[in-house]
Amino acid sequence: MRDTNDTTGVDEIDRSPAVVSTTLAVGAGVVSLLGSTLGSLAGVAPAAVGVLVLGVGLVRGSRRILTAGAGLLFVGVLLAGASGAGPEPLVVGTLGAVLAWDVGENGIGVGAQLGREADTRRVELVHAASSLAVGAVTAALGYGVYLAAASGQPLTALVFLLFGAILLVSVLDR
Repeated sequence: MRDTNDTTGVDEIDRSPAVVSTTLAVGAGVVSLLGSTLGSLAGVAPAAVGVLVLGVGLVRGSRRILTAGAGLLFVGVLLAGASGAGPEPLVVGTLGAVLAWDVGENGIGVGAQLGREADTRRVELVHAASSLAVGAVTAALGYGVYLAAASGQPLTALVFLLFGAILLVSVLDR
C-alpha cells in the first residue's frame, strides 16, 4: 500500500506573482517615470526609486512594498506638477502609476491563487486591458475638464489630476 502522507515527488506550487502582470506592472511604472521626467526633473528621483521598489514588491509578492513603489511613482508625478509641468505628462505619469499598482496587485493575487506556472496569460491581459481602458477614459475626462476650465494654471492641473487619480483608484479597487 502507498502511504498517503508521503509527499516525495510532489512539487510545491510556486505562489510567486504571475509573469505577464509583473512585466506589465513594471512597464507601467516605467511609463509613469517617463511622464514625471518629461514634465519636470523634480519628480525623477522619487519616481525612479518607485520603479525599483515596485519591482522588489513584485519579486517578493508583497502588496505593501508594491503599494509603496506605486506611491513613490505618484509622488514623482506630484513633484513634477508642483514644479510647473504641463498636464499631459502628469496625466500619463498618473495613469502609469495607477496601472502599475493595479496590474501588480492582480499579478500577486493570481500568483497566490493559481500559482505562477498556471496558464493565466489571457486573464492577466484582459485585466490589464480593462484597467487601461478605464484609466484612459478617466484620464481623458480629467484632461477634458482641465481644458474646459481653461485656466492653464499648473496648480489647477494638479487638482484635476488628483481628482482623476482618486476616481480611477476607486473604480479599479472594486
